[in-house]
Amino acid sequence: MPFKGLHGSWKMSPYFIGLLVPLVFTLLLRNSKNGKKRGLLADVGGEPGYAIRNYRFTSPVTTAWEGISTLADLFEQSCKQHRSKQFLGTRKLISREMEKSEDGRSFEKLHLGEYEWLNYGEAFEAVCNFASGLVHIGHKREERVAIFADTREEWFIALQGCFRRNVTVVTIYASLGEEALCHSLNETEVTTVICANKELKKLLDISGQLDTVKRIVCMDIEMSSNGSLIERGNSWTITSFSAVERLGQENPTEADLPLPADIAVIMYTSGSTGLPKGVMMTHGNVLATVSAVMTIVPMLGNKDVYLAYLPLAHILELAAENIIAAVGSSIGYGSPLTLTDTSNKIKRGTKGDASMLRPTLMTAVPAILDRVRDGVLKKVDAKGGLSKRLFDLAYARRFSAINGSWFGAWGLERHLWNFFVFRKVRAILGGHIRFVLSGGAPLSGDTQRFINICLGAPIGQGYGLTETCAGGTFSEYDDISVGRVGAPLPCSFIKLIDWPEGGYLITDSPKPRGEILIGGPNVTVGYFKNEEKTKEVYKVDERGMRWFYTGDIGQFHSDGCLEIIDRKKDIVKLQHGEYVSLGKVEAALIVSPYVENIMLHADPFHSYCVALVVASHPALEGWASKQGIAFVDFADLCQKQETVREVLASLVKAGKQARLEKFEIPAKIKLLSEPWTPESGLVTAALKLKREIIKKTFSEDLAQLYRSS
Repeated sequence: MPFKGLHGSWKMSPYFIGLLVPLVFTLLLRNSKNGKKRGLLADVGGEPGYAIRNYRFTSPVTTAWEGISTLADLFEQSCKQHRSKQFLGTRKLISREMEKSEDGRSFEKLHLGEYEWLNYGEAFEAVCNFASGLVHIGHKREERVAIFADTREEWFIALQGCFRRNVTVVTIYASLGEEALCHSLNETEVTTVICANKELKKLLDISGQLDTVKRIVCMDIEMSSNGSLIERGNSWTITSFSAVERLGQENPTEADLPLPADIAVIMYTSGSTGLPKGVMMTHGNVLATVSAVMTIVPMLGNKDVYLAYLPLAHILELAAENIIAAVGSSIGYGSPLTLTDTSNKIKRGTKGDASMLRPTLMTAVPAILDRVRDGVLKKVDAKGGLSKRLFDLAYARRFSAINGSWFGAWGLERHLWNFFVFRKVRAILGGHIRFVLSGGAPLSGDTQRFINICLGAPIGQGYGLTETCAGGTFSEYDDISVGRVGAPLPCSFIKLIDWPEGGYLITDSPKPRGEILIGGPNVTVGYFKNEEKTKEVYKVDERGMRWFYTGDIGQFHSDGCLEIIDRKKDIVKLQHGEYVSLGKVEAALIVSPYVENIMLHADPFHSYCVALVVASHPALEGWASKQGIAFVDFADLCQKQETVREVLASLVKAGKQARLEKFEIPAKIKLLSEPWTPESGLVTAALKLKREIIKKTFSEDLAQLYRSS
């Protein structure tokens, strides 16, 4: 017996110690992480509220480098410091082939080779040549350049070339529709457009509607041999990108460097509501975000390799690439359609971008991380048997550990699971990812945990907007919590103000709640030629601090970290007075394995919600196969009543797990077989829902859901 009497001496058995020690370690681990203050109360001006700053900086950071005040200065300094280090990498295109699927449709497949690299010295020379070439083809400093293309090496070179001549760059998503494209180019009076072959064809189709365009610079080499395109653009001067560089090399021009207050970029939002707005960003604005994130990502340096595939027309990617360039890391370019070995455009037997590059860093929007998770789980389910049991056990053991339990898989056991189970998952993205930055939309807790465990890498979940140069908050690498977006970046103050109409107050207990305001040097100048909208959401306080009113609702945790809990525009009042937050519910329901995308619809004249659900092809077909349900094609499967009942049941289950109210869970759904893509115009380039356009496109389906009994 371990005890001798109630008050006498006693001995601990080895079994008792074996239980006690892990318990003590678990409590210590949790207390150490829960006790860290990541944000502190800040004394700020302006509208009364509850304000938090980064715990390490008493005032917002403007630059991390002495003597550097613009993006042009920063790029030149880095190129001189890392002259011989490999910098910009592009894969060699070996061949394009058309393949036919079983249903007779043709798809383009690419056979891609190794990455071919420019070092920092060569990249700087290319930038200088392009800047001089712009002058030689007639572009004046006060005129604006638009870059209208997918992310690639030439995009970044063109951006930096414009900066060296203090030319403002208008960024336009390659997936933008004709109306929005005309609006963006005409509103900013662009005279030179830099694009690729695909975008050149789009421009020629609307050439009669463009008022100020004079010159086109085409990134693709084969442009020069495409006589029909050049003939169609006879009112414009069309020059190849390489020709502009060559002209600049032969006719060098002195740099005309910008000042911090000069407008670097007019960035058009992807237009989730109506026509896109042009956000004016100064060099100082973007530099503030770049400088702040520099202090957050652990051990960021010239040994890192970054995979670039998100649109550079999005501030998340533009800021990320400038950070990578600043520290001497390498950037390898890819695309969402060639990212992995099984991506849609990759020819069978050819490695995807991630496998070839083996990056250490990448940015991602939640939709892409959700796809990675769903793809892995589908493969695991398809294998079944021992493989699935091992995966589930490994995941459960690591899940316990990552949640702070000493009883989970640590030490040798962790390494064994990584080697035997998770190594294959990590190989999907090259096997060397050490840090992932997620932004653009809320990331579900399930996906965040999945990436943490299976990739073995922390996720820095950030919160920011185009209007704040992506700056706002950022979760630190050692913050293992989910559902939060971290503490304020060193460049920002975050303030909550009361929103009484929605029932959110800074006096709420136990957590202050309210509309999120972001203040700091990263807050942009405003909207181009839209003074009314600028005055509505931008305010300057009595201390000169510029604030942006986001329209998002947040709450602060006790450690100073922010959680996004609602959005003012997404709240709909139902017939009996209940409020429904559309975005919150969609984020909870999209975890269903049958759902690829979802849009909840609430109507003030009804007491329940309905939803449009883009069905997951493999998951539903797998379910139908197990149930013995016959169907002609996927569209036919989505129409069957038993399929709709199965998907709706999974949504109800997900809703209950997320503790949604009954009225928040859709009572009826419409299953859609075709995915929503930027090309279809139903989601933005950052894969956010274009809610009004979806409602208009599927208006009859939504009406039918309410009509049916």
